[in-house]
Amino acid sequence: MKSGDPLFSPFRLGDRELANRIVLAPLTRSRAVGEGLPVDLHAEYYAQRASAGLLIAEATQISSEGQGYPSTPGIYTNEQISAWRVVTDRVHSTGGTIFLQLWHVGRAGHPANRPGAERSVAPSALAAPGNVYTKGGLQPFPIPRELSTSDIPRIVEDYVSAANKAMAAGFDGVEIHGANGYLVDQFLQSSSNHRSDQYGGSIENRVRFLHLVTEAVSRAIGRSRTGVRLSPFGIFNGASDPDPSKLFDVAIRGLSEIKIGYLHVINPEVSGDSSAAGVGVDVAGFARQRFAGPLIVAGGYDRDRAIEAVSSGAADLVAFGRLFISNPDLPRRLRLGAPLVEPDRSTFYTSGPRGYVDYPPMATDQAR
Repeated sequence: MKSGDPLFSPFRLGDRELANRIVLAPLTRSRAVGEGLPVDLHAEYYAQRASAGLLIAEATQISSEGQGYPSTPGIYTNEQISAWRVVTDRVHSTGGTIFLQLWHVGRAGHPANRPGAERSVAPSALAAPGNVYTKGGLQPFPIPRELSTSDIPRIVEDYVSAANKAMAAGFDGVEIHGANGYLVDQFLQSSSNHRSDQYGGSIENRVRFLHLVTEAVSRAIGRSRTGVRLSPFGIFNGASDPDPSKLFDVAIRGLSEIKIGYLHVINPEVSGDSSAAGVGVDVAGFARQRFAGPLIVAGGYDRDRAIEAVSSGAADLVAFGRLFISNPDLPRRLRLGAPLVEPDRSTFYTSGPRGYVDYPPMATDQAR
């Protein structure tokens, strides 16, 4: 390692001094119990990875209506606040910084996975393609209820309430999940938004929900404590648009004007999730040209690519997902150029400690 590699240097994010430019990406791990409650295993999992400059905790539903899958956590009840407080206290005791990703799945879920079996909601009454996992097995995504114009302020307030609860739980900030074909992305993309009111039709109308939610959350908890994740050119969960460049130009420039704490973008081709219009697009460069604040990039980065991204100024921070699952001390391994452990995919969404908190840190003799 060169002594001056900026990937391993501190970074100022709002009022927080991050120890390095390495980020734990938000990763759904399906270990919550009851009505979306994190447990002691969550506290251990995040504390193990707290040497990252920034931890972004897993996607967390802002309401029971927003839940899409089994065993995912929530941030809408006092009991959930108390449970998350155990996690944030553990992370802070190690000197870590942790944000919470706020999530509403929209049409990309199933009533069987919700405590009250609420019907899915979405910008339009269009089912997502494919199937969704439930405790009863795979089932087709159902046709959602189309949100009325009067529903929109309620959901915006759900995001604000969840952000306030995240702060009460001790998080250092929140990340609005605007990617991967979930509710915010469903409003953005013309394949999932067939509305004819002020939230549909033109690009300016379709980005309105994203900007309303972001502005409202920023006002509630502070702009520097508010991040947004987007997946430009992605088509996951059937969310797509014939002109993604124009769509995300407007979306990202609007976020820059709101002056949020950071923008987090994903390279979609890593999972085979890119549209024809997005093949070969420099997503980091696309975002950097349009967003004036700190930029996090994610998707397929290894040590060399991450160092190059930060050294060149293409990004300020780099998020790692699967590599962080099996390498809890990933920043140290990257800094030393040490071998990396491959994760066991069969344990990604199971319960219990196996494949979650049982990956050991690197032995001292493994450094290159």
